[in-house]
Amino acid sequence: MKTILLIDDCQELRTTFCIALRANGYHVIEADSGIEGLKMARQYLPDLILSDINMPGGDGSTLLWDIRRDPELKSRQVVLMTGSPDLVTPRQGMEEGADDFLVKPVSLKALLSCVKARFSRASISWRVEDQMLAQLRSCVPFQLPHEFFTPLNGIIGLTELLCEESPSFAPAAVSEMLKHVHQSALRLQRTLRNYLLILDLPDASSQPMPPLLSPFQVEENIQIGINQALRQYKQRRQDIRVRIDACWLSIKLGDLSRIVEELVDNACKFSLHESPISVELSAGGRLIIADRGRGLTAEEIGRIGAFQQFDRKKYEQQGLGLGLVLVQKLMLLCQAEFSISSVPGEGTQVQIAFHPAEARLEKCTIDRASLIRI
Repeated sequence: MKTILLIDDCQELRTTFCIALRANGYHVIEADSGIEGLKMARQYLPDLILSDINMPGGDGSTLLWDIRRDPELKSRQVVLMTGSPDLVTPRQGMEEGADDFLVKPVSLKALLSCVKARFSRASISWRVEDQMLAQLRSCVPFQLPHEFFTPLNGIIGLTELLCEESPSFAPAAVSEMLKHVHQSALRLQRTLRNYLLILDLPDASSQPMPPLLSPFQVEENIQIGINQALRQYKQRRQDIRVRIDACWLSIKLGDLSRIVEELVDNACKFSLHESPISVELSAGGRLIIADRGRGLTAEEIGRIGAFQQFDRKKYEQQGLGLGLVLVQKLMLLCQAEFSISSVPGEGTQVQIAFHPAEARLEKCTIDRASLIRI
């Protein structure tokens, strides 16, 4: 018999839901707050947790965050409920790690359909990570990041809603959900690409210095990187400020665009729409990408590593550490220096100092008029 933990501060709703769920063969336990629900989850290890979001004494979002970081509970299925979808959308709930999302008032038919679907789909979403980790750890040197499953959760959850409930949604709502599905797919694609790139990168100590890119190639690659990042942040295009001096850089073709893409993507994540993001390259080969976002503490900068995320309980992020690790490894291949400076509440600046190329520059003629301006 499957066990369901029902968490809601409304006694009448709990009573109604318990009667319906028990009548359909489920074992149900109850809690009236997130704090009490977490205690019961750890005690009973339920198969599914059905929780309201807005509750006194510990809300559902905080409960979800605690569950996904508990070794014994992280693989449990969680369905969030809310009567205020304007405050927490289905997309937000699923990207925080929920398996499904119900908007109150919830009919008994919708409740039972959701529960049945969650148990029948238990093999996809968060459970996949637990089933695959042992095999993956034996064949790759890195731990599979759960960031793969965060956007996948959004894709699965939103497409399920569209398949099952689309007739009840207004066209504008359907369009908005499809946009978020596309954004989640782009995020998953980038995370998978970066993960595989990190695994395939050669040992920097055994590689010769890469050839020089011409000023035209440098500017073109920076533009490509910016455009790739803005595929997911189209509304931020007007926020980008670019200044590029003519410069020859010793870096493999394509690596520069990947570096710029990841750094601009992170700048967009950590700053608000209509706040400026600057991308500057000096004639001396110093690339600086800066934002005026929330910034990082010294401790967070010191903890930057593969798959590391910072203060996820408060901020939504995907793959921050993975992208920065890729940048750092690409920097090693071209013997560049990578540094981050940040002030919490004021912004972050990433600086990359490329290997000087003065000796080879003397042999080249730069036609500045041929450069493409962004």
